[in-house]
Amino acid sequence: MLRFLPFYLVLFIICNVLLFLNIDLKQSFMTITLMSSAVWSPTISDALVMLGVFFLYIEIFKATRSTDASIIEHMLSMFVFVAFLVEFIVYKAAGNSTFLILTMMSMFDVIAGFTISISTARRDFS
Repeated sequence: MLRFLPFYLVLFIICNVLLFLNIDLKQSFMTITLMSSAVWSPTISDALVMLGVFFLYIEIFKATRSTDASIIEHMLSMFVFVAFLVEFIVYKAAGNSTFLILTMMSMFDVIAGFTISISTARRDFS
């Protein structure tokens, strides 16, 4: 059952926990000195976007399966996107670029999931 839940739901929960705990997303959580002597200090916001990109890859890979439960998974992904969108519009702490990027990635997950499923179903039908 858990494999049919969208990974963006996990990301949505993580974002909400961070926002409700009033954690500054621009806060750096580590510092790494690169071979070029440049210092890289990723922020929590950067980590959320990187996690979102990773989850997007997994979600698109999951969309290539043609099972009966894939339609339910796409509907759940649509609900997660709507939750992201409503929270971005309504909740003041979520009104930032990071949350907008994650919302757009969630929308891309929904569109890509339906598109891939339709293409796969069309190919299976023929």
